[in-house]
Amino acid sequence: MELTDFLRIAHPAIAVTVVFPIIGMVLNMAWQTRQRRIKSQDGSNSKIPPSVGMEHVKLGKVLSGAVVGISLLGMLHPTVKYILKNDLVNKDFTQVLILALLFIATIASLVFLYIARERLWLGIFATLTGMGITLIGFQDNVFKREGFGAIFRRDNEWMVSHFYFGIIATMLMIFSLAIVQDIYKDRQNRWRTAHVILNSIATLFFIGQGITGARDLLEIPLSWQEPFVYSCDFTNRVCKASIENPYLVGNQIGQKPNISKT
Repeated sequence: MELTDFLRIAHPAIAVTVVFPIIGMVLNMAWQTRQRRIKSQDGSNSKIPPSVGMEHVKLGKVLSGAVVGISLLGMLHPTVKYILKNDLVNKDFTQVLILALLFIATIASLVFLYIARERLWLGIFATLTGMGITLIGFQDNVFKREGFGAIFRRDNEWMVSHFYFGIIATMLMIFSLAIVQDIYKDRQNRWRTAHVILNSIATLFFIGQGITGARDLLEIPLSWQEPFVYSCDFTNRVCKASIENPYLVGNQIGQKPNISKT
């Protein structure tokens, strides 16, 4: 593996070793918090410590930031790769500058979202963070460009797309971060109910992320394999022959070469 291959797996590696364990801990604390609340409403004592609720909130905020961060990291590698491959620093520096500012602005909006306390500013910074994620993800549409370096989205299979699952989960995490204060102010528990429902949906998308992410890793070739693999006909699952691989003529991807003995 070359350096570019290691950079490519940084996103899934951090997701597996950091983000998904945090998801598990947040879900566990959420369940304990709910069980303690049910016990309190019944008037019975609970063995679950009162601090579990605050710990759930703190770790939930960490999770929201981690999800936004891992999303940006996942889009950073193909973006930089496209810029270098097409020498955009010299050919279209304006596009490079705009992309860099989008990344910086999105990170800054997330930071201010953590700092903000008033509902207006929470809404503004949550919106800006979500817009930044979306514009970066759909940058080929923003700049009216298509090509090898565009972020892989599976637009034709959006219902099983790792990218679209990730965007939805990220938006839900941003929304959860923005409504934390409203949850504790609302005596009718409407925001709490919305929080539970939306984050249950987010959990399903996180599970989908694990499945679709593993699938996509199987389809991504090493950097030195890219010229040959991406020259294949993915519709008919057939690869063209090359000088180094003369036995791939007429053979489908995944099948052993049909070599006749003489």
